[in-house]
Amino acid sequence: MKSSVLNGIIQRLEGMTHTESDVEVRRFEIEGVEKCQVAYVKESDTFELTDHQSGSVFQYDDIDLVAIEIFEMLG
Repeated sequence: MKSSVLNGIIQRLEGMTHTESDVEVRRFEIEGVEKCQVAYVKESDTFELTDHQSGSVFQYDDIDLVAIEIFEMLG
């Protein structure tokens, strides 16, 4: 059975919340093409997702919602 992509995304996002820095950034790519960037802002306990295709920026306060959005962008 193939391992869950969604589980891997959630693990990366959870790791971002356990850092000491004020803002932690991760990039998500597929086949070498960066699809989005996610920043975790510790002060507000939110994730900020930047969609590289549209240039749009979205804020999430729910780890599941941002993980699903990343999963769809990578799909």
